[in-house]
Amino acid sequence: MISFRASSFTGNIRLYRVLAAKAYARNIQYRGSHLLHNFASAIFGYLYACIWIGLGRDHSLGEYGMLGMMHYITFTQASLWVSSFTTNGLGIPQSVRTGQIALDLMRPVHLFTHLAAKEAGQIAYQFLYKSIPVYLIMLLALGLTPAENGRTLPVALLALAGAAYVSLCLNYLIGISSLWTTESSWLYWGNQAMMNLLAGFFIPLQWLPLWLQHIAWASPYPFMLYAPTQLYLGKGEPVLLLGTLAWCAVLTLLCLLATRLLRHKVEVQGG
Repeated sequence: MISFRASSFTGNIRLYRVLAAKAYARNIQYRGSHLLHNFASAIFGYLYACIWIGLGRDHSLGEYGMLGMMHYITFTQASLWVSSFTTNGLGIPQSVRTGQIALDLMRPVHLFTHLAAKEAGQIAYQFLYKSIPVYLIMLLALGLTPAENGRTLPVALLALAGAAYVSLCLNYLIGISSLWTTESSWLYWGNQAMMNLLAGFFIPLQWLPLWLQHIAWASPYPFMLYAPTQLYLGKGEPVLLLGTLAWCAVLTLLCLLATRLLRHKVEVQGG
């Protein structure tokens, strides 16, 4: 029995690795066309940095200063590709519309781990071919070197990996909601809006009104962008990683619970 379980576990790990590799390979076929995304993203980040540079001429920009804000914008702009631009609902809404969800639930692997493995390949591709190029382009365009001479990059990337997983879980829950509604895209765009505001993309969280800061820190959003950026700038404590791990655990449990509820109620719209 123990040998059978070990073999099954090893087989699942191999399957998830293949799913991730297939998703990565599918995207890499279009890496040339994706250069346009990188260019547009870098231009947007550069213009955003220019706005803060203009503001910095008349204001101190708090603890960041003009240089700190340029580093802040550079890292957040590059991080969006792994912590925000995740597949809408991990593809579940489309599966519901076509009826594919019924077959997905019949597979001998758990729906959450199956879709999470596929999305992991997508995120790995976006990190290598979008986040890193955008980061390097913005460093060159703004005349910067890595913050803290790169010493904080390892812990920041670790927090960013957790942020990618949190984003994956949130999109899975958004996808699951399509079993109870004919339209879930409003949740996806609502999630994007909350990401921009509560994750510290538009402005650092400490510059928000106090009541909005409390709301932000009661949600997972600060750990999707603000916490990795603070660690990158050398302004955050490694204890922020504990918050990321806590949200990873909570959201994983919610995803597993949602999948269990989904199995008791499969309502295919238009299938």
